[in-house]
Amino acid sequence: MTIIPFCTSHSSGIGSSAENLHDLCSDTVTWMDGRRFSGDATESDVIEWIDSLDLPESEVRNVGEFDFETKTVLLNSGYEMPIMGLGTYSLSDEECAVSIAALLEAGGRLIDTAYMYGNEAAVGQAIRDSDVPREEIFVITKLYPSQFDHAAEAIDEALEKMGLDYIDMILLHHPGDGDVEAYLALEQAVADGKVHSIGLSNWYVEELEDFLPQVNIIPALVQNEIHPYYQENDVIPYIQSLGIVVQGWYPLGGRGHTAELLGDETISVIAEAHGVSSAQVILRWNLQKGVVVIPGSSDPEHIRENLDLFGFELTDEEMEQINALDRNEKHDWY
Repeated sequence: MTIIPFCTSHSSGIGSSAENLHDLCSDTVTWMDGRRFSGDATESDVIEWIDSLDLPESEVRNVGEFDFETKTVLLNSGYEMPIMGLGTYSLSDEECAVSIAALLEAGGRLIDTAYMYGNEAAVGQAIRDSDVPREEIFVITKLYPSQFDHAAEAIDEALEKMGLDYIDMILLHHPGDGDVEAYLALEQAVADGKVHSIGLSNWYVEELEDFLPQVNIIPALVQNEIHPYYQENDVIPYIQSLGIVVQGWYPLGGRGHTAELLGDETISVIAEAHGVSSAQVILRWNLQKGVVVIPGSSDPEHIRENLDLFGFELTDEEMEQINALDRNEKHDWY
C-alpha cells in the first residue's frame, strides 16, 4: 500500500502530523511526501493532484471503498479491514476456539468480540494458537459503559487478557456517561501504538451529531444492528458520507428471529435463483450496500458458508426486493 498524506489549511502546513502518521504505519507501507491545499481548495483540485501523481490504478483507493478482489475495505485510519468475519457474541470459550479455528482455516480474518462477551481471553488464545500470521488477523473488541471511567486501564486489561501486542480496533459499546472521555483515552491508545483504529457501536445520527464535535479522531467504524427487517436506510448513508465504514451486527436477525428471516419467501426465492442459502443472500445484500458483516455462529459449516459470498451477485431488482422488506423492526435494545 502507498500512502500520500494531504490536508487543507489557510496557513499552516502538514507539520509533524505526517511524521506521526508515518510512525504508526507498518513496514509494508510505502510513504510519499504529501501536500497542503489552501482552505478553499475544491474536490476537483485534489483529484487533479492525485491524477498527476500517476499512481498505478491498484494504488488508488477511496476510504470506505469495498474491494471485492481482496475482500477488504480501506478505513480512514489507513488500515485495511476484511469485509466479512465472525461475531463471537454469546460464544463460550470452547465454542470461541472452535469457531475461530474454522474461520481462519476457511480464510476469514475478521473477529469481533467485546468485554461484555466474556470471551476476550479465548479469542486471544485462539489467535495465538493459529498458524495464521498475527498481522493478517483483524480483531475488534469493545469497552462497555461500566469501563468508561477507567478506560485507559480497561484498554490495558484487554491487551493483557487477549495476550496481544496490539488490538486492531476498539469500539465504545454504546453511548453512556463519560463516553467522550473514554473515546479520548482510545485516541491516546492509538498514539501509544496499543490500538490501530477506533470507533463506536450503537451510535445513530443524533448521537453522532452530538458526539463527533467533542473528539479529535473521526471514528473509523460505526457498528449497528442491520438486517432486512431493520435496515437503517437513513443512517447508513449518513455515516458513510462522513468517511466512516458501517458494520452490521445481527445481520441474520439475531437469536429468536433468525429462522423467520431465513425463511422469508422473498429471500428464499432469490436464494434458490442463485443456488445459495438465504443466509448468503442476506450477507451479500449487506456487502452490496457497503456494510461489513460479522454473523455469529458456532457451526464450522455455517462459518464457511458465511464467507462464501463472492460467487454470485444480486441484481438491482433483487436488492430492491430485499430493501422492500424493511419493517423498522429492531431486535435488541441498543
